[in-house]
Order: sequence, then structure tokens, then C-alpha cells
Amino acid sequence: MHFCLTGQYTPRALNAILENPTTNRQEAAAKVIEAAGGKLVSMYSVAADGPGVLLIFDVPDPSAAPAISGLTVQAGALQNVKLTRLFTQDEIKQVRQNAVKLRGSYKPPGS
Repeated sequence: MHFCLTGQYTPRALNAILENPTTNRQEAAAKVIEAAGGKLVSMYSVAADGPGVLLIFDVPDPSAAPAISGLTVQAGALQNVKLTRLFTQDEIKQVRQNAVKLRGSYKPPGS
């Protein structure tokens, strides 16, 4: 399952990065994702809302993604973290097929 994680570095993390500007945060991200049985697909630095990061990663267990997200917050590395489940086009096709099957069983408010 693919996920997108975005967040801004905390002041503490930024100070640590500035003390060692050649630090490789991609290696650190890949290590924790791989420890969860996953794979880092891509990592980008972003400047929106302050210095931050955008990760796209794939993990086989959906509970691993919020665990990874929580670790980054708990460790004081990131703040304002957002975790979004990404769906492949094949997965969305299955979702749409399931929605068609369920359509008749749902009654909207006021009906």
C-alpha cells in the first residue's frame, strides 16, 4: 500500500541539519520504512509552510504507515504531519466496482 507523508521539520531538527548540512535524511527515512517491510519510493524537500519533506512509500501492512508517521513526531523530527493513503489505478477500479455492488443498499439522508 502506498502512502504520502508530508511534514515540516521542527526547529530542533532544523538545527541538527544545519549543524551537519551533508546529513542524508533519505537514508534515515529508507531505513525505518525498510524495517517495517516497506520501500521508500521517493523523497522530496518542500518549502511550503516552512522547510519540510514529502515522502512516498510502500508498505505491505497498513498499520506500519501511522507507526512510521508517529515515530517521526515522537522523535521530534517533524511537525504538522499529514499521512495520506494513495491508491493505484487498479485499486481504484476495485473500489469503484465495490461501490457499484453496494449502491442499492445505501439510503441517503431524507430518503
